[in-house]
Amino acid sequence: MPSLVRIKPPGGESYVSIKRALRSNGLATVCEEAHCPNIDECWSSGTATIMLMGGICTRGCRFCSVGSGKPLSLDLQEPIKVASVLKEWGLKYVVLTSVCRDDVPDGGASHFMETIRMAKRENPGLLVEALIPDFSANEGSLKIMADSGADVISHNIETVERLTGKVRDARAGYRQSLFVLKRIKEMSPRAYTKSSIMVGLGETDDEIEKAMDDLRKASVDFLTIGQYLRPTRRNLGVEEHITFEKFSEYKEIGERKGFLYVASGPMVRSSYKAGEFFIESLVKSKANV
Repeated sequence: MPSLVRIKPPGGESYVSIKRALRSNGLATVCEEAHCPNIDECWSSGTATIMLMGGICTRGCRFCSVGSGKPLSLDLQEPIKVASVLKEWGLKYVVLTSVCRDDVPDGGASHFMETIRMAKRENPGLLVEALIPDFSANEGSLKIMADSGADVISHNIETVERLTGKVRDARAGYRQSLFVLKRIKEMSPRAYTKSSIMVGLGETDDEIEKAMDDLRKASVDFLTIGQYLRPTRRNLGVEEHITFEKFSEYKEIGERKGFLYVASGPMVRSSYKAGEFFIESLVKSKANV
């Protein structure tokens, strides 16, 4: 790992307050479930990515530490619980994500939409980013998300095409993810779309550029690129630690290819400082009009 990268153990008043509010409402965060290295920085600044529909995923991607298996039934009170917690925090921007729920007819899209609408109704002015699974590329589910009112709709391709079978669950294809992003944009042209790539898994620079090109062909607006870090011994190992200079190069390449904004760095994750990322991208976009 680059010598300047250090992961700070979580703590602090805001961190404790957020964790208490989440626990009292039975809510989960991807911050904890995925062992995110930025949890202290984000929680201490009052930002968290709430994970809907429990902490058990029906898939088993080899990079992810979220538990897989047979999920529990959906908590139908979760949308109002999320809205209440957000009101308590007073946030202006929130990321809502979820585990994959292949056991639910629409993959949980309706539950996602209800949570977004409830959160916005109870928190006027709230900006919502929805980081969604692929819903098995079901058109009906994608249409629900396109009509959900989310300001940003994110779906991560995670890695380059060649490594997808090694890194992701067999049900999560590279082309399928590109289809999801493309159809969301077609169905909801006013929504911003976003995706993320992990590096350090054995990909080449040419493959990263090809992935960028594929995302731009799908009209993706925002891109994040971060170093893959092995969350547990059960997960894939790290093939390479990418240099700061290379991350800067990826950012420049992505901007040249037409992304409205690119965040690229060792500790960047798809939800990292998402609110700042969104606002800054809008400012830059308007400046170029």
